[in-house]
Amino acid sequence: MGKIMLTGDRPTGRLHVGHYVGSLKRRVELQNTGEFDNIFVMIADAQALTDNADNPEKVRQNIIEVALDYLACGLDPEKSTMFIQSQIPELCELSFYYMNLVTVSRLQRNPTVKSEIQMRNFDTSIPVGFFTYPISQAADITAFKATTVPVGEDQLPMLEQTKEIVRKFNSIYGDTLVEPEILLPDNTACLRLPGTDGKAKMSKSLNNCIYLSEEPDAIKQKVFSMFTDPTHIKVEDPGKLEGNTVFTYLDAFCRPEYFKEFLPDYENLDELKAHYTRGGLGDMKVKRFLNSVLQAELEPIRNRRKEYQKDIPYVYEILKKGSEKAESVAADTLRDVKESMKINYFEDQELINAQAEKFREGEAKEA
Repeated sequence: MGKIMLTGDRPTGRLHVGHYVGSLKRRVELQNTGEFDNIFVMIADAQALTDNADNPEKVRQNIIEVALDYLACGLDPEKSTMFIQSQIPELCELSFYYMNLVTVSRLQRNPTVKSEIQMRNFDTSIPVGFFTYPISQAADITAFKATTVPVGEDQLPMLEQTKEIVRKFNSIYGDTLVEPEILLPDNTACLRLPGTDGKAKMSKSLNNCIYLSEEPDAIKQKVFSMFTDPTHIKVEDPGKLEGNTVFTYLDAFCRPEYFKEFLPDYENLDELKAHYTRGGLGDMKVKRFLNSVLQAELEPIRNRRKEYQKDIPYVYEILKKGSEKAESVAADTLRDVKESMKINYFEDQELINAQAEKFREGEAKEA
């Protein structure tokens, strides 16, 4: 069997730089290697509705925002199949069957689910759809028989649960589903990019994001207000790198050529860090450099997005065609699953013949 990649995002807003370094940039690189027989990129609107059921318009409007960000970052509809989750009904049916393979206590132990519930203040009012999010994600991955799933670090517990479901299903019904491999970002700074305020998670709801489509002035303002080292009060004071958001972003985005272009006083990032830690380097100088780096990284993305925005019907056509292809593939997997579970009654001619023979024999005995 060939290599198949599945990845995606919830359409709850425009994508930000955390999405980019955490997964999106890697998707584009993997797409362009030619290693994969199929690449599926999902806009997970059904999952977004699990905690936005009372605001479907938010999800509806953000479908196009996510699609534009995908295209702007370099996802190519000729190489990657972009589709909308809710348009693939087979995913719901697979989720229903997988629910029988997972206990409530196992879902309650999932660290990602626990942290997301806490962040949303659900407490005792957890929507069932949100609670079973890991099962839905397992359906998404297995429907396309994905061998590779590139994710950020926070999604590791979800992928582990998918693996458990695959193993349980195969042990009961026979080898049917494919167990995926998890692919983390190769840059450790990208595992979980913090928010601009220094908080561990970059989040739209916390308003600590830099969006991929952000205009230059907005990027500059956010960088200049970014959290650094609170003890680095004077320029001559030694500064700390740990927990310093500016240097974390430089670890994630900086390339050697940027020093020659924007900060020729230094050869590389190690020299800049050394100067900062021994003292004599102000935060604003580092922030100005980071702003230049981010402007250089995001400008081509922003410009490509503006070009795609000129033809929105074309973008929807890409999603429509991608969804049609995705449904065809998911239907094949669902057929395999139902055959393994022996619930493909009308396609199982052997079952029909055996039942017919059983009742014929019963009638013959009675006679």
